[in-house]
Amino acid sequence: MLNSKKISPKLRTQFKKTIWDFYHQHGRDFVWRNVDNPYHVFVSEVMLQQTQTYRVEPKFDQFIEAFSSFEILADAQLREVLGVWQGLGYNRRGKFLHQAAQKIMHEHDGILPSDPEQLNRLPGIGPATAASLAAFAYNRPTVFIETNIRSVFIHYFFEQKKTAISDKDLLPLIEQTLDYDNPREWYYAMMDYGVYLKKQLPNPSRRSKHHTQQSKFEGSDRQIRGKVIKLLVEKQKLHKKDLIALVQDSKNRTESIINDLVQEQLLLVEQDLVQIK
Repeated sequence: MLNSKKISPKLRTQFKKTIWDFYHQHGRDFVWRNVDNPYHVFVSEVMLQQTQTYRVEPKFDQFIEAFSSFEILADAQLREVLGVWQGLGYNRRGKFLHQAAQKIMHEHDGILPSDPEQLNRLPGIGPATAASLAAFAYNRPTVFIETNIRSVFIHYFFEQKKTAISDKDLLPLIEQTLDYDNPREWYYAMMDYGVYLKKQLPNPSRRSKHHTQQSKFEGSDRQIRGKVIKLLVEKQKLHKKDLIALVQDSKNRTESIINDLVQEQLLLVEQDLVQIK
């Protein structure tokens, strides 16, 4: 276990060699990697929030085929966007992606900003995603953490500490080991090594203070929300009582979820007719 926030040059060299050696032999290849198209990077990063790569890959291709640029995405109807988004879950991300495209068109002349502070002001983009976008789209040496990177640093530098490892302990180490000449590929390498570790060992991120177990999907509010959106993508408009009947869950629960989706500005209800906003 590392007892201080300062990494010795020898340990830093060993660590970086471990990561790069693995990556050069086993690095993964995705269509959104090493591309000179910030839009593709942006779409992939939003899709990859809370979703595994094997689910994102086919949807990414489908989405880019339907909406090939910020301009085309911004001009689309939200119902069209959510129609293509189906299968990824967390429909708010699709809505945020749509809104972000509109903001990028109106405020940034259709060009994805490279400044993390500007990226952080886009809908649905927090500090970590803003930093990752700057790194992957523009190869900027930003510092951020995500689940696979977290696993790498916990495994390598906190072997003896079993619980409650904070990201505050990890971020200084991420900064010290960052490859400033090639941050984009360095982060690819760390994420791929983190995926490898999770296959070989009990997930190191379980020892993180920030680790949460995703709740069961079957029978959850998330499942009902998805059903509501799916039905409205297909039918365009439904009377509220018909929508509730088609969802086939309790009336009170479904009505509450519809109200939540209205509050989140995903749905619009007028004279008891429900549609995607």
